[in-house]
Amino acid sequence: MSAIASPTTAPAEPSTVALGLSRAVFEIRGYFRRGDQMFFTFLFPIVMLAIFSTAFSGLDLGPDLTAASYYLPAMLAAGILTSGLQNLGIDIATERHDGTLKRLAGTPLSPASYFIGKIGQVLATGVTQAALLIAIGHVVFGVDLPDDAGRWLVFAWVLLLGLATSALIGIAIAQLPRSAKSAGAVITPVVLVLQFISGVYLQFSMLPEWLQNLASVFPLKWMAQGMRYVFLPDSLAAMEQGGNWNLTGVALSLAGWLVVGFVVARLTFRWIRKD
Repeated sequence: MSAIASPTTAPAEPSTVALGLSRAVFEIRGYFRRGDQMFFTFLFPIVMLAIFSTAFSGLDLGPDLTAASYYLPAMLAAGILTSGLQNLGIDIATERHDGTLKRLAGTPLSPASYFIGKIGQVLATGVTQAALLIAIGHVVFGVDLPDDAGRWLVFAWVLLLGLATSALIGIAIAQLPRSAKSAGAVITPVVLVLQFISGVYLQFSMLPEWLQNLASVFPLKWMAQGMRYVFLPDSLAAMEQGGNWNLTGVALSLAGWLVVGFVVARLTFRWIRKD
């Protein structure tokens, strides 16, 4: 009597999340292997913190407030934006130009898994960068850290929500450059302008009211404001637009841009440009 062959069961395909997490590990490894990207998106805020803390060490900012204490929140916010918007915007434009996205289109990787991989890379590198910034600010420049658990909780949600928002905006804005060579020229000026009008390099209260209102449309201003709440004394809240920290506005702005970034990224993302 001949044996009856049992039907072979095809292996289950990995889920969207599993593929995304696997892609995130690949993206993180690739990120730390690129020296230029490491400097301009990972180490750049740390370098700027060192420069501002040294250059303005004699600046009178009030009792118990040094230049390093004042600029640490700003550099944390700048790092969030560059980790997501600038990093992914240039990176994805380059991958489209060099054929990486075209090759990925022929794999089981879906756009959703690709997004998870990119966002995972931004979260991992952004959190690491923030930890280094805080450690250097505290150990090297003597910045006093908050002793209130509530402020650290605000720090956590501003950081994570800001990174996710910046990552999705970066995926969305990556559709603008026509080539890898033009990606830096298109995206970097946007990041620089936002940094100058959002209270990163210049004291926000010194800017004209119309420029403050313009900056309030974009998420970087709110990221910087949330970080200032965490690390600066409450007496400086009077220098903010509206005279208070307005954490509700921080949350609403970042959440709104998160939704906008996701919708635009999902509607416009293509493995291959139509043109």
